[in-house]
Amino acid sequence: MTNHTGRLYALALALVVFFVAWAVVAARPWQPASPDPRLHALAVRQAQLRRDARLVQQIVSRQRPAHLSGAAVAPSVRIVNLPPLTITRTS
Repeated sequence: MTNHTGRLYALALALVVFFVAWAVVAARPWQPASPDPRLHALAVRQAQLRRDARLVQQIVSRQRPAHLSGAAVAPSVRIVNLPPLTITRTS
């Protein structure tokens, strides 16, 4: 092969085939996709939070008096006047 253009095309084609083969091997399509352990941990945490929320609702419903269960009681508001927290110092 004395044609330099043909050599360049052959080299370019060889590089393309090499990188495509490399990508196929790196993707490992023959192995089954394993489940993500983070998704499993997230599902376990979600179930735990649901159980905790149910337990909290049970505790709150037991502690709340019957006559207050339907009406929400507004918390008392306390107004406090404090001096400003600005401190200026010169060096």
